[in-house]
Amino acid sequence: MTRPRALITGASSGLGRGYALSLAADQYDLVLVARDEARLRELATSIETENGTHAEVVVADLSTRSGIDLVRTVIETSRIDLLINNAGYGLKHGLLESEISELEDQDMVLTGAVRELSLAAVKEMRTRGRGGLINVSSMAALTTMGQYAASKMSTLVFTEALAGELRGTPVTVTVVLPGFIRTSFHERLGVERPGPGWIWLSVQRVVATSLRDARAGKVVSIPGASYGLAARIARFVPRSLVRWGSTGFSLSRRDDH
Repeated sequence: MTRPRALITGASSGLGRGYALSLAADQYDLVLVARDEARLRELATSIETENGTHAEVVVADLSTRSGIDLVRTVIETSRIDLLINNAGYGLKHGLLESEISELEDQDMVLTGAVRELSLAAVKEMRTRGRGGLINVSSMAALTTMGQYAASKMSTLVFTEALAGELRGTPVTVTVVLPGFIRTSFHERLGVERPGPGWIWLSVQRVVATSLRDARAGKVVSIPGASYGLAARIARFVPRSLVRWGSTGFSLSRRDDH
């Protein structure tokens, strides 16, 4: 029997690696996408050894035109049953201290790549009559935390719009809004983890919740009861208060894109 096949961006670490390990355990063949070839090959070897599934490595930088084109070609020329757009890109500084090129690269990874790869995948899936898309946004989408929040809000609205256009088809579309996740992101940036310990979610919890929600056909997945409550409350909070609360606070992450 042919195994289902998933493509995961930002797969070399953090949440992307978590998705890869979980899906491999469920007997998915994988296409692992990131910039770090050594980490990808180490992960692929581990997955193939432990699960007996196939893991293909695609080295691509999704902040570049060539990187996006490479991954889009893989999607258009091979069967992908599940696409997970997870690649992350965080900045050390705010809007005023960041270079325009950095903001453009971030937006390319978090918005441009998500849009192009999503559309390429769901068109193929709709033609085949099956498939799923998971786009990783962030709770930051509900805040005013710089360009990261703006890009993540774009992912949220784009995915909801896509879900509306695909309503009634066999293609499922889900956007995930994680809060703080325990990964190596903050250590790599050289900053401390903000906030109390209870706000931090494990990679395994975010992966398990979002995959369960996607399989159930939910359009919006918010792992963690506290974050679900926060999202509901945020709809009624004045934007002036959101702006005040967002100042100097960051949910951004930089997984390997």
